[in-house]
Amino acid sequence: MNDIIAGLQNSFHEMTWLEAIAVLFAVLSVIFQKKNNILVYPTGIISTGIYTYLLSREHFKLYADATLNAYYLVMSIYGWVYWARQGPAKPAVKISRSTPREMTMAIFIALTGWAVFYILLANFSDSNVPVMDAFISATACGGMWLLAKRKLENWILLNISNFVAVPLLFYKHLYLTAFLTIFLFIIAIFGYLSWRKAVLEQEITQS
Repeated sequence: MNDIIAGLQNSFHEMTWLEAIAVLFAVLSVIFQKKNNILVYPTGIISTGIYTYLLSREHFKLYADATLNAYYLVMSIYGWVYWARQGPAKPAVKISRSTPREMTMAIFIALTGWAVFYILLANFSDSNVPVMDAFISATACGGMWLLAKRKLENWILLNISNFVAVPLLFYKHLYLTAFLTIFLFIIAIFGYLSWRKAVLEQEITQS
């Protein structure tokens, strides 16, 4: 416990202004996601752009995580455009449940991503945690794909990623980011419940 407290203190002392901005916008992004607000994307773009740079540095060697944030960046741009659709020809996208085909695609993205990330990390990097790093990134990729389509089940995959990420972040002595991930995990639970309520209300109205 003392090591964690000391590590957290060191994290605050060593935290650059870039990391501080990334943490702030990551928190804002997940709050906007819970509220089903399109601002989830511009705030997420800022956070993931910074984390892509920070995590790829030699000191941390979380290359899959860095690649994941780059993927987040691309999917955030796609999601921002997709969510912003409006007008008679293109009605605004509502929260909905994933179809079996969409869920299959998300799982396929996660499993394929896990294999690809692991092969790349194990053979072409000096990562010492290729299995976990690859799994965290791959499941988050599947979740982000569902989020871009405004699907309820995105929270499940994203929280599987968060759950596994916490011990890895503590192992890497990234205590501040570990506590941020715990916060995101808790918010995601409430986010799922909030989105589920919205979906149920829509289903009742439609029936």
